[in-house]
Amino acid sequence: MDEGETRKIAVAGHTMAPDFRWLGRLPYGEALALQDELAARRASGDIGDRVLFLEHEPVYTIGRTRDRSSLGRAGLPHPVVEINRGGQATYHGPGQLVGYPILDLQRRGSDLHAYLRALETALIDFLRTAGVDAGRREGLTGVWVEGRRKIASIGVGARRWVSMHGFALNVSRDLAGFEAIVPCGIAGVEMTSLEIETDRAWEVEETARLLQPWLAAAFSRLASPAPSSPAR
Repeated sequence: MDEGETRKIAVAGHTMAPDFRWLGRLPYGEALALQDELAARRASGDIGDRVLFLEHEPVYTIGRTRDRSSLGRAGLPHPVVEINRGGQATYHGPGQLVGYPILDLQRRGSDLHAYLRALETALIDFLRTAGVDAGRREGLTGVWVEGRRKIASIGVGARRWVSMHGFALNVSRDLAGFEAIVPCGIAGVEMTSLEIETDRAWEVEETARLLQPWLAAAFSRLASPAPSSPAR
């Protein structure tokens, strides 16, 4: 994708805020190639931190694992792509907000676990302002509603300490794409969305605009130095 086709989303008031871009709807392969390109440029210092917001054409993705049982039955209705993130199968498609942060994690603590928790925190904080009782579920990654219904999935990777992949927040009521798989390999999981939980319509691009300050705040905290021990 030509970067001139993207739309920048301005962020103010946060130290080391990334450059947020809205890309619209992209096939998965095109977005993955763009991630690869930007991650290489970030590692070499050619660009600063960036967050890509987009929707995908319908696709299933799965991390590099021998256990592919989460893909469910044969004859899936959409293509499957194996990628270098953690986790089992998930679905991406129209009506879902996907975020791909391309961050130099060496400047943000060099801690993948803390980074993953920061993504969860940003999504939880945003959803609560939208009236959704969101939180974590012990032992599982992602964001949940009332500890039972999954509203956002997270799968991250890093190359030379530059982050790739990211999160997928279900916005639309249409969750049919999940029905053919075992989402994230969790048997019996119930998927939900922003529209289902709030009982009103949401635009994906507008959701991205509203979410970005929460991401900026969470990433800014990752960049903050640890407090020094008090003098004795």
